[in-house]
Amino acid sequence: MKLQVTQENLSKALSNVAKIAMANRNPLPILNNVLIKTIDGRLSLSATNLEIAITEKIGSKVKEEGAITVPARLMQEYISSLPGGVLDLELTDNKLHISTDQYSSTINGVVADEFPSFPELAESVSWNIPTKECKKGLHQVVFAASNDESRPVLTGLYIHTVNGALFAAATDSYRLAEKKLIKTSQEISLLVPADAMQELLRILPDTIDNVSVTADAQQVLFKAGDIELVTRLIDATYPDYKKLIPRTYSTTATLARDELVSITKVSSLFARESAGSVTLKVDDEEKVVSITSIASQLGENSSKAPAHVEGAGEVTLNSRYLLDALNTIGTKEVTIGFNGKLEPFVITSAEAAGQTYLVMPLKS
Repeated sequence: MKLQVTQENLSKALSNVAKIAMANRNPLPILNNVLIKTIDGRLSLSATNLEIAITEKIGSKVKEEGAITVPARLMQEYISSLPGGVLDLELTDNKLHISTDQYSSTINGVVADEFPSFPELAESVSWNIPTKECKKGLHQVVFAASNDESRPVLTGLYIHTVNGALFAAATDSYRLAEKKLIKTSQEISLLVPADAMQELLRILPDTIDNVSVTADAQQVLFKAGDIELVTRLIDATYPDYKKLIPRTYSTTATLARDELVSITKVSSLFARESAGSVTLKVDDEEKVVSITSIASQLGENSSKAPAHVEGAGEVTLNSRYLLDALNTIGTKEVTIGFNGKLEPFVITSAEAAGQTYLVMPLKS
């Protein structure tokens, strides 16, 4: 392998690809390497942790074809430290020589044949989604997935169709986020690891209009321009979460999102010793939503905001879950609804149809 590539392009591609190779939990030493190879006159960089694989192709001036794997952390940190300009890469005897006018280094590599590869996808379903909608939708849902690996089904993002629309949903059993993505006539049902979706959010370029998605029964491929992410699907049946979302509410209130965020943040300061527990009350006489919290050592707080109110009631919630939902919904107004102290608490917005957040109450 012998080629020329710009430092800027190589550094950017390595920053996208190398992260999953730099994780401490990789089970095989070769997974700490990044695969560098020439394909059709371009330079391809790949990394995998056996669950997720990321590949990016960049333009280069290839003089001799070849492939090698090199330590991802050293390669990424070294290339990012070099000044901009053209780099010369040459492979001899499993050693990658990298040189510029001022710098010259040799990185010992491992033959590319030892690098694992994902099996080819047997396409069963594919669709395109605008990059902007994909990033926005994933961001608004993925935070609600569980980190508890003892319940793998909840560590996934459920991408599925209902009545001609594609939805993404995630829950950790204490809260739930659902987002309508696009209309589609296909039947889709995929349970995608949430950490893979976090990686996709990190690498998706804003300069590409669409993301193409292809899936079979075991894997799903997301492709945007020169970047590809493949991940294994979670083999489990997602719970029928829609049964949890109430269709009617005995108490509702519509108010400015910023004001609800503000009074929740203030009350959360006094809720630290109670694991973030705050009590939200809807008052149909004063037409306000109030939030109170009590800290036996520090004091107590009560804050309120004007609202359009129907019904009255109160519910005790985890303030962090409430703020997480409010911070991702991003509209001027939100509507909250619930049916008593122990029933699900739901946040929606008329400005964001197809977006639903549910928080399970705490026992007060």
